[in-house]
Amino acid sequence: MQTGEAVNPKAYPLADAQLTITILDLVQQAANYKQLKKGANEATKTLNRGISEFIVMAADTEPLEILLHLPLLAEDKNVPYVFVPSKQALGRACGVTRPVIAASVTTNEGSQLKSQIQQLKDAIEKLLI
Repeated sequence: MQTGEAVNPKAYPLADAQLTITILDLVQQAANYKQLKKGANEATKTLNRGISEFIVMAADTEPLEILLHLPLLAEDKNVPYVFVPSKQALGRACGVTRPVIAASVTTNEGSQLKSQIQQLKDAIEKLLI
């Protein structure tokens, strides 16, 4: 994590350190349960299909504009979204070695993660107020 580097103000809402840990932890579990789509294009598809629980984006994406269509689409579809500071950390949580700039946790009715997803959605929605 580069410190001292200002995060792009367009990366809003940005999760704090504690929430970032929670988010990345849930992303990792979602990956294990095959409830995760990685990348801006895949995330866009889940929003369009209405199967996204929430969207996680990396605030250190260069240029950030390549994923700024996602918050607009997410708001349109009433899906919470949040930025985490590092694409490297998001990639690790997604279980890949490459940096990941956006990920979508997808809906699954009988999911073990349902309550955790709901708690996190509530936490993200509080940031947007």
